[in-house]
Amino acid sequence: MSSLSDLLQSLHQGLIVSCQAPVDSPLHHPAVIAAIAEAAVNQTAVGVRIDTPAHIQAVRQRVDVPIIGLWKRQIPGSEVYITPQFEHARAVAEAGADIIAIDATLRDRPNQETVAELIQQIHQTLHKPVMADVDTLEAAVAAAAFGADWVGTTLYGYTPATQHLKPPGFELLTEMVRKIEVPVICEGGIAAPQMAKQALDLGAYAVVVGTAITGIDALVKAYCAAIAKGAPPAR
Repeated sequence: MSSLSDLLQSLHQGLIVSCQAPVDSPLHHPAVIAAIAEAAVNQTAVGVRIDTPAHIQAVRQRVDVPIIGLWKRQIPGSEVYITPQFEHARAVAEAGADIIAIDATLRDRPNQETVAELIQQIHQTLHKPVMADVDTLEAAVAAAAFGADWVGTTLYGYTPATQHLKPPGFELLTEMVRKIEVPVICEGGIAAPQMAKQALDLGAYAVVVGTAITGIDALVKAYCAAIAKGAPPAR
């Protein structure tokens, strides 16, 4: 994609599929993730969300829709793990991502690099737009003020401040649409097509769906657990 306006237009009112797998899964292989991404695009997904430079690079060779890239890295002393530092953003960009997703919550960050500084570096050095993953309205407003190009509800329910809440964050989505000017992406907890449509009806610019489409490991585990729970005792 050649410009921010092109990216915006291509994603508007569409489905973005998050193609990821646990690191201990046989699906966690660049070629497999790339095949999953291509299958999603073949069915008219407007974009994909991909973790790790190796997977982004593999997916880039198979699809030409926008890639929202990230790199989950655990940094000692910080809970922030979605593209936590500029070096990770650079690797994601060099692998072929069109948009860089970062944790934009208000939690303490590694090396005290602020969200504002990270967004500015990505814009000025990498020349890539930023998707800010947030958990609260306060974080969303701040991310928009810092220059994020998209703000997503991605971390709603996954941080200490929101762990008592269950995705999808439709209330947060509604507040974000009302309060900030930049496009809002609904991500997290979308478990059925009707829920994706509901998110768009509430004002989401686009919807990201992951586990409900690509989470084979989690889905099979849930089915098996439900079957085992309801099964009669062996005789």
